[in-house]
Amino acid sequence: MPMDKRELRSLIVSKLEKIKDPEFDYNIIELGLVYSIDIDLENKYAYVKMTLTTPFCPYGNTIISEVQQKLEEITELENIDVDIVFEPEWKPEYMEEDPKRKLIEEGVFKSSPLEN
Repeated sequence: MPMDKRELRSLIVSKLEKIKDPEFDYNIIELGLVYSIDIDLENKYAYVKMTLTTPFCPYGNTIISEVQQKLEEITELENIDVDIVFEPEWKPEYMEEDPKRKLIEEGVFKSSPLEN
């Protein structure tokens, strides 16, 4: 039985959760690097819009290659586009709460005045 959009999206997210940004040791979903996932079931197509923590990310090529590789493992997809964008610019506020809190505690990021 073919997957529906929700199931396929969940599978895509689970694959992307396996990809860590080596600089922060959190996955790209936790870091808020994935902005959107669009799926066209009929054409077996997925479009992932994402960013990197900085345009000069030293691990950028590695992360992008891993994203492509992980998505190519999904047999329900025949065509995949990964679009790396820097508008909007990534901000620590995009991260999930747990890694954001830990990185603030470790002094990697400052807490915003609104969070105090």
